Amino acid sequence: MLASALWILLLGFFGGQLARRLGAPPLIGMILVGIAMGPRFGNLIDPEVLGLADDLRLVAVMIILMKAGLGLDREKLAQQSTVALRLGFLPAAMEAVVVAIAAMVLFDFDLLTGLLLGCVVGSESPAVIVPGMLRLKSLGWGVAKGIPDAILTGSALSDVLLLLLFALLLNFLGQGGAETVVLPGGITLSPLQLLPFQVVLEVVLGLLAGLGAARLLVVLLVKQNWTRTAVQDLLLAACVALFLVIFTQVFPYYSGYLAVMAMGFFLIELDAPLARVLRSGFDGLWTVAEIVLFVLLGATIQLEILADVLLPGLLLLTVGLVMGRGLGWYLATVGSNWTWKEKVFLLPGNMAKATVQAAIGALPLAAGIEGGEVILAIAALSILTTAPIGAWATQAFAPKLLERGEVDPTKVAVVGRPVFLAAVDASPRSTPVLLKAADLARRSSGEVIVLYVDNEGDRDVSAALQQKAQKLLADIRFEWLTASGAVPEIIVRTAAARQVTDVVIGKRGHLPWEEVLLGSVSQAVLEMSPIPVITVDTPPAQGGKA
Repeated sequence: MLASALWILLLGFFGGQLARRLGAPPLIGMILVGIAMGPRFGNLIDPEVLGLADDLRLVAVMIILMKAGLGLDREKLAQQSTVALRLGFLPAAMEAVVVAIAAMVLFDFDLLTGLLLGCVVGSESPAVIVPGMLRLKSLGWGVAKGIPDAILTGSALSDVLLLLLFALLLNFLGQGGAETVVLPGGITLSPLQLLPFQVVLEVVLGLLAGLGAARLLVVLLVKQNWTRTAVQDLLLAACVALFLVIFTQVFPYYSGYLAVMAMGFFLIELDAPLARVLRSGFDGLWTVAEIVLFVLLGATIQLEILADVLLPGLLLLTVGLVMGRGLGWYLATVGSNWTWKEKVFLLPGNMAKATVQAAIGALPLAAGIEGGEVILAIAALSILTTAPIGAWATQAFAPKLLERGEVDPTKVAVVGRPVFLAAVDASPRSTPVLLKAADLARRSSGEVIVLYVDNEGDRDVSAALQQKAQKLLADIRFEWLTASGAVPEIIVRTAAARQVTDVVIGKRGHLPWEEVLLGSVSQAVLEMSPIPVITVDTPPAQGGKA
């Protein structure tokens, strides 16, 4: 089992990076690696690991839903609330109905079996949609109108609806019928008549469960200080989120997926600093979970059953996407302030299917429902087609169809390492400047650029300073630069060109005349630089040059 985990992580990582370098979404490489490693080809994955695939997928989906919740913007969501609600029901419902009708024609299904297939095909994949929307938010695409937030929320709500309907139909078809419910007063309701009440109940209880879990975390992590590190905060938050998902097996009256997403959203409102710490932590967890999720997804796809349904399956998926989901998108955005380009963006942004199909696609066959093998084959086909196309098209068409707005750093994780520019000279002041830059870099896992403006051409001084930098920054990734010219201008220009986070510079010289000269340099940099400047104030030192 340990060897299988190693193969999954290593080959999945390099497969994803190879796909990225070729200009494709990493998940394509990971899925292809999973297919190659699966039992039909390389057989490199232990059967016990494949047996745990459902549980591992559940953990991965929990992580991505927490990322989604921690990235939601309440103001933008309120701005698009009616659109988000309509996106949560209309596109998925319309696609399910159109797929059901198409299945009756193409595969001779009855209506209920067709609707069962429609629920499988119509469900959206949080593992593809959530990372795509969060990346758009981090780049600013569509954020002014809250388009990524509306898609994220709508995707979660649509899965609640279709998973409920799927469970109802699976039970009905598997048992050859379903029991009616008798209410007080002798009123009899069928399961289909109860569906709207079940949807409302799952949504309301899911939101309440998410709010309660968020309040519990704030009490434990902030008010009572049960944890001491960010890793402990992340561990406890992940356990609570996973409990929300698996507890639905005991209490199936709320949506665990919606509860997890709601918990992340409410954490932003209750304690934004805690939400920021957790956002960074779940980003790290997703790095591993993404590989496991898509590699196992590829390994469990049954390619041999695709041959018989390939062409009619592609036709069914196309009809469902264009006619069903397209009509749903139009109705969901009627009366909104979205432009026609932004409405068209829903096609790539909201089409991907992967995790839900992998989780439920085989259940009809296992329940002995007629046509179950066709449902499984089309579920696999929907993964292989819509997941990579949706992931690629989302990023490719966003710059063409969406407007770029200002990024809100309180709702997205900061990407990249900070870089500090340490401006040194030939005086002993260079030591505290380097020490300060090293301290900042260690605290933030950042990098340092050491800049020496050499207008005298003294190689011995430059070599001595470089040796000092190598000693004081031994465990820091740093770059040594030399330049000549007006010192303040060189520092400011280099900082801007290298897009550093902060400039670190000394404030005083070690002799009175140097104090005036170098003080004027630091003051000039402070006045000229659009980048934050940190001045290191050191007392006058004795002795000559370093």
